Amino acid sequence: MIEVHVKCPTCGKSLMDGKHRIDNLPSIAVEVAYAGKKGSLHLSSLYGSYHIDIEVPCPEGKVSNFFCPHCKGELKASRMCEVCEAPMVGFSLLEGGKIQICSRRGCKKHLVEFEDPEQELRMFYETYGTFFKAH
Repeated sequence: MIEVHVKCPTCGKSLMDGKHRIDNLPSIAVEVAYAGKKGSLHLSSLYGSYHIDIEVPCPEGKVSNFFCPHCKGELKASRMCEVCEAPMVGFSLLEGGKIQICSRRGCKKHLVEFEDPEQELRMFYETYGTFFKAH
């Protein structure tokens, strides 16, 4: 697994929280809303890890809405989950490209996308190249 660094696709501010660690790494900090309640959600920054800390009780199988803690914009992606048909949540990679995760609690669907594959893949491999060589 590799550590990813994400930012809000709307305001461009980092969503990384070095003070709240998950999997011994800075977490991804967002706001979440479920059943009329809002609170913070911290996601693991390890791509493929499903560890989270959440303030709002959201049962398995239920869909939440995700928001940027800076601009309050919804982090909703344009596509639906191919597994469970819930809306996908979108983040921009600091290195270029996008990550999407499913908004349904417990669904493990996630993906990485590159709009300009040549440039963004180059930036991605420059950032994570040492990880790939070490493993």
